Amino acid sequence: MSAISLDIEPTTLDIIRTESIGKRFGSLEVLDNISLGVRQGEILALLGASGCGKSTLLNILSGLLAPDRGEVLIQGKPAGQFSHWERVAYLFQEDRLLPWRNVQQNVNFGLENSKLSHSSRRGRVEDALRLVGLHDFRHAWPHQLSGGMRSRVALARSLVVEPEILLMDEPFSKLDPQTRSVMHDELLRIQRLKGVTVVMVTHDVEEAVVLADRVVLLKPNPGRIHRIIDIALPRPRIPTEPSVAERSRLLRLEV
Repeated sequence: MSAISLDIEPTTLDIIRTESIGKRFGSLEVLDNISLGVRQGEILALLGASGCGKSTLLNILSGLLAPDRGEVLIQGKPAGQFSHWERVAYLFQEDRLLPWRNVQQNVNFGLENSKLSHSSRRGRVEDALRLVGLHDFRHAWPHQLSGGMRSRVALARSLVVEPEILLMDEPFSKLDPQTRSVMHDELLRIQRLKGVTVVMVTHDVEEAVVLADRVVLLKPNPGRIHRIIDIALPRPRIPTEPSVAERSRLLRLEV
């Protein structure tokens, strides 16, 4: 593989840095010595076999879990001192829409603890729904939506807080291939428009190659960084294009 970086040390330009992160659950060591930098405005994919600690690492980056060893810095500050968690959004594998709320109300849920005025919240919700192409469906109920539309609502709920960092835990894994491809295009369009930094967990090699600027390949027992791969291919990346297919093939050999 041509574009592989073995230098995994964080730099001062990173929006997120982890320094020698370790995590155990009881006697099971899940992560060991994870030192990683996430650059401002990039899409970084965490890739690896089940059990390598990808989701655990994402939960540590989000503040949902505390590491047992090491430190997380966000915008240069230790996570415990970081005071702008509202700028960090988390998109889960399940869309987690509330069935008793319509689309507009589900998106507004992300703002209910904010200090914004009612009119400001309403404006943000409308902007987020327009961004994902669902403004005309704002009064629809979750059970009336397709899987792709539900994923768009979940994405809008994450974007409504205007995050600087978007964490994603396999949010498209349950979609059919065609809908997943549409959501990939949507994510790339929105990321270019907003400049948000994205860290995403995936099991899908092709998804990582199509979306990511860099891929962090994790190996299990315990979870550790094996390689960091720069995906230096122009966008859009069509999976069937020879350069994209070859990069996916080579990366698949590494996983």
